[in-house]
Amino acid sequence: MDEASASVGISPDLIHEIFKSVWEKASQDVAKADESNAGATSKRTKSTTANANALKLSCELLKLFVTEAVGRAGIIAEAEGKDRIEATHFERMLPQFLLDF
Repeated sequence: MDEASASVGISPDLIHEIFKSVWEKASQDVAKADESNAGATSKRTKSTTANANALKLSCELLKLFVTEAVGRAGIIAEAEGKDRIEATHFERMLPQFLLDF
């Protein structure tokens, strides 16, 4: 790994914002489901937070996931004699990649 790729990282703040967005969407879905149930009340009003270490770990896992996906797509592109990775290279490696990861 060279210095440029070692310094590239994913911001824990970005991951936290993504998590919050997903949690808010899930909360809205629960609220809608509760509204559709006549007379049902929900006690799901507490906020969800993320531990700082969990965010760092999530960032590292996402970085590894993306790095491996690009590497595998690059191998396919190279085998085809291409200089660039295209979407079709990702499409071809994705099923096995998801099973492996």
